[in-house]
Amino acid sequence: MCVGAALGLSKVATGGALISQATAFNIGLGLTAANAFMGRAAAQDVANQTYQQGLQANLSAEDDKRQKQLALAEKKAEEEKAAAQDKFARNIETLNVQSAIKASEQSGLTTGLLLRDIGLQGANYRESINQSLESMQRQYLFNIQATESEYLNRRNRIQTNINEAYNNVPTLGETLVNIGVGAFGNYTSALNIPAG
Repeated sequence: MCVGAALGLSKVATGGALISQATAFNIGLGLTAANAFMGRAAAQDVANQTYQQGLQANLSAEDDKRQKQLALAEKKAEEEKAAAQDKFARNIETLNVQSAIKASEQSGLTTGLLLRDIGLQGANYRESINQSLESMQRQYLFNIQATESEYLNRRNRIQTNINEAYNNVPTLGETLVNIGVGAFGNYTSALNIPAG
């Protein structure tokens, strides 16, 4: 027994109609159901592809963050080495100048002032390097935080795309409601076919 006949539609085509009301309804219902389930399956496929692409994009974002942070750490290490070498060279230079002054065997207030001045210049230079190192450390931490923030933003965009794709997949209930709405439309169309 067909669904259309169960709903009280005529099973006989009359009055110039090519198909009966019941047959027209059954065909329409079948097409509506097929389209609804195919649309749901297509949306599910899109969501699954988006998820797989999201996994790859997330791996890429992690790798990008890791590479940027590695480059920042290498740059910081290079700058620290250069500053330490500069500081060491300045210490040697200060000691050499002080030794030269002492070796000149001059004494007196002028010599004492020169030694003090050279010592202060060396200390000021070392302090300047220390301040530069502290500034580099703060900049390094700021840059690391920026890479973390960029990574989190990328990951959130990826997750949003995945969520949107899965939200576009109709639930089984929505699919069945769509079939019901389509069936009602098919039923009213079938009623317009002359009954036998």
